[in-house]
Amino acid sequence: MELKIEKLVYGGDGLGHESGATVFVPYVLPGEVVVAAPIETKKKFVRASLERVVTASAERTAAPCPYFSVCGGCNYQHIPYDAQLSYKAEILRETLRRIGRVDWAGEIATHGSPPYGYRNRAQWKIRPREKSADAAAKKTYEIGYFRANSTVLCPIEQCPIVSPLLERSLKSIRSALAAGELPRELREIEVFADSADAKLLLNATFAGFPARANEHATKFRTLVPEIESLLFHEPARERMELDGPGFVTCEAVGEQFRVGHFSFFQVNRFLTDQLVRTVVGDASGTVACDLYAGVGLFSVPLARKFQRVIAVESNPAAVRDLESNAAQSAGLTVRTAEVERVIERIKEKLDLIVLDPPRAGLEPGAAARLARMGAQRITYVSCEPPTLARDLAVMLQGGYEVRSVDLFDLFPQTFHMETVVKLERRA
Repeated sequence: MELKIEKLVYGGDGLGHESGATVFVPYVLPGEVVVAAPIETKKKFVRASLERVVTASAERTAAPCPYFSVCGGCNYQHIPYDAQLSYKAEILRETLRRIGRVDWAGEIATHGSPPYGYRNRAQWKIRPREKSADAAAKKTYEIGYFRANSTVLCPIEQCPIVSPLLERSLKSIRSALAAGELPRELREIEVFADSADAKLLLNATFAGFPARANEHATKFRTLVPEIESLLFHEPARERMELDGPGFVTCEAVGEQFRVGHFSFFQVNRFLTDQLVRTVVGDASGTVACDLYAGVGLFSVPLARKFQRVIAVESNPAAVRDLESNAAQSAGLTVRTAEVERVIERIKEKLDLIVLDPPRAGLEPGAAARLARMGAQRITYVSCEPPTLARDLAVMLQGGYEVRSVDLFDLFPQTFHMETVVKLERRA
């Protein structure tokens, strides 16, 4: 089908209409006329693949990555970076209005990032080489990402959005796989670089735990000398072996944070300080609560501005790091439990609630409960605009109003975005 793209929508696609159906097409720009092939058809909904661009937008640019549109990682490399920021702000505003009836007419403060080399974390899949005329090569393995909407490997030699240290690690591991120097049971590599891009956590996941694990650990450290801590993991038998301290140290806003193998930390190495400063802002008072606290990225700086901070986290791995990071902060209390259980029990008056939930947002009923707690301010940090909009609608009904909206582009070249919304209780 041939159609004109009307706008970009959350999820990375462009939207158009054809024969009464709404059509979603990836890798396009508003105003373009394209030919698209349906891959999923419902009554008034079509998801299509891009076949060719008939009339290109003046904004369209060449993608620097040779795997763009094949690898499932990036959505926007065909769009200049300044335009990506503008489109994301439009998408955020429209999503808040359409899903949450949050009609925010004020500024969306947009925080851009260097568009490439920003990621401090990557997961690479490893699979047997599929085709080769060389019999020996057929027994070797390739590394890469899954293709879009698929579990088929897209082998890669480079990735322009990862940090320099991660890029070097990818190339070293790829060469070793091609030479047959790593265990045949290896299925995934996850790497995380510290804030200086100098030290690595490396998780190696296996389909069966390899024999001579110590020898393989030495091989990994030879390939990637920057490995600070190495974890071998066989999920099927829940077997793990650690070689190293189990964490690296990351710096943000002048604080030191221990981050372990299974803990979350913001993936954009350039915007973490800005994000924390915006979340903490000029808030101060008696009691603050940090929900989904992770390793304490917000809790620790909040403890310098409030007499007491309650940090709530349920992930055992993150809690170990959080407790270590909180040790030097007077007045910072860690509660290990599900957020929904804790907020039912907190009876004291809170000056500020900070929450940074997973993509699914708050559990049913939790947003209304937070509103009933009556904190003067709530700061909602979200990586998923649709669930943010849903939860904000409940909070606005519960007596709050939006004071500011900030968009942090933690994920350039993708449709993802981080949003910080500050709410204040209506008088």
